Amino acid sequence: MTPHLNRRGFLAVSAVAGAGMMLGGRLQAAEPEFSTTLHKALIGLPSEATFKSWKAAGFEGMETSGQEAWGKSPAEAAKDHAMADQLGMRIHSVLFGWANFNDPAKMAGDVESVKTAIRAAEGLGADAVLLVPCRIGGMAMPEPWEFDIEFDEKTGHIAKVVPGDNAKFKAYIDAHNQATDATRKAVEQLIPVAQETGVVIALENVWNNLWVKPAIFKNLVASFDTRFVQAYFDIGNHVKYAPPEEWIRTLGKLIAKCHVKDFKLNPNGHGGEFVDIRDGSVNWPVVRRELDKVGYGGWLTIEGSGGLSLEEQNRRLDLICAGK
Repeated sequence: MTPHLNRRGFLAVSAVAGAGMMLGGRLQAAEPEFSTTLHKALIGLPSEATFKSWKAAGFEGMETSGQEAWGKSPAEAAKDHAMADQLGMRIHSVLFGWANFNDPAKMAGDVESVKTAIRAAEGLGADAVLLVPCRIGGMAMPEPWEFDIEFDEKTGHIAKVVPGDNAKFKAYIDAHNQATDATRKAVEQLIPVAQETGVVIALENVWNNLWVKPAIFKNLVASFDTRFVQAYFDIGNHVKYAPPEEWIRTLGKLIAKCHVKDFKLNPNGHGGEFVDIRDGSVNWPVVRRELDKVGYGGWLTIEGSGGLSLEEQNRRLDLICAGK
């Protein structure tokens, strides 16, 4: 039986309970689950209709893609910047994509193209250009789950890619080391333009068979020793090599931007396929916590999942941002 409370006792108990709720509210406000705020974007081309529809669906910004975007003059790009601003949106990044720095016949031309992209990014108001500097293939290489890389931290050169005899992978190791040297040579030519414009060169290793483990990719990015060269981390691209949270812990403060993508591993962990975000093997609550731990408070840009409506993509991204 509940003890009888007189009016004075009831008010006293209520006051204590109310104070506890207020205190709890203050503690919750002072100690939110995450210290970082993430921003939501998609990949596309600037237009008034696109910006309006994306904003209505809940997105805040855009990453531009393709030569139609990165090939613009700074003056042309500035018009898109102004349009985005007027509509309350942000063009935060330019996706240049693949370069051929390890092809001597194409390296000089591609360096100049990336310089054009960096200057366009400045005009667009973007603070980074996504660059995949090289790609290799066509030779024997380990399966994703077989990689166990040993490399020289000073040169970034690979010594071994699997335990034991590596003779069958010699062509891959040689091509990898040549690509690392070529990337360093090319990016060093880009850094002065990045410094001039304030635009970060954000390196990505997107299924190009290079720097496929977190430690060696970190070594490459950190070797430039400048804030103008950072990492563009695609959360879904590397699931077949290592869990995304391992990549995030390793890259840490080197992460400039993140793509949001998902990959469904086969039951044995060997191979799989890309799927819509939150339908794959990425542990999104763990990823969100790790991003917070390394202090990442930047953009999450969905790449793929185009079969979902804008509203559904936004809903799923909201869940990711909330750590769910």
